[in-house]
Amino acid sequence: MPISHPPTAGRALWVTAHPRAESLNGRLFREGVEALSTRFEVATSDLYAQGFDPVLGDGDLGDLAGVPGNLAAQAGESYAAGQLPPEVYAEQAKLAAAELLILQFPLWWYGPPAILKGWFDRVLTDRFAYGDLDPELGVPRRYGDGGLTGRRALVVVTAGEDERSIGPRGISGDLESLLFPLTHGVLWYTGIETLDLHVVYDADDVDPARVELEVKRLRERLLLLEDEKPRRFRALRDGDYRGTRALRADIAPGRTDLGIHFGDSP
Repeated sequence: MPISHPPTAGRALWVTAHPRAESLNGRLFREGVEALSTRFEVATSDLYAQGFDPVLGDGDLGDLAGVPGNLAAQAGESYAAGQLPPEVYAEQAKLAAAELLILQFPLWWYGPPAILKGWFDRVLTDRFAYGDLDPELGVPRRYGDGGLTGRRALVVVTAGEDERSIGPRGISGDLESLLFPLTHGVLWYTGIETLDLHVVYDADDVDPARVELEVKRLRERLLLLEDEKPRRFRALRDGDYRGTRALRADIAPGRTDLGIHFGDSP
């Protein structure tokens, strides 16, 4: 079973991934942390400023470095043995304490920057963020029942395209589907519920007035964040995927879109 990490009420972690402090993302990060700090104790992880190494490798495996085997399982063993690098343990400690996680990044090639993906690779280890079988149900403690349950996440993303081209019928595909690997495959996998995305469209060309508007919009949303309800995905342990991990045929019959994995999908 995974180690449980009950969050601390009133604690938050803001993770940001942009290389330029003077950018729109940099401004949103500073303003957002300031606004959130009126109600939370906010820890931050500015991945570029920290020089965070995103590459999972033998340095994360302790005594198992160079030993053939499942890399993810070995990283979990390294975590349990106290052999992860100090910078990884430091990130895990900030995340374990937080009841609210903010992930902020620009959309690059339809996903987060590599440094944030590497943060997931190195920080969300087996035995910390997810674990083995539920002894009662015989299903993995994942997809709504991971090691990080009891937390909510807000994804703040800047996109160069306009709302139509990255919308439901847009040429780029809709943003919720593009970020499904993050909201479902990373966050929900480890038990973290997500709030509606906070998106800044047309972010490649913003004038000073628009910057101030986006700062105001973010600050206003953060003030009301506790009142928001997360949109819950279906949990593996609920039985909707009984037997195969494919959604039961009687639920959303005939559909194959990603929306079927939301708990309110008919």
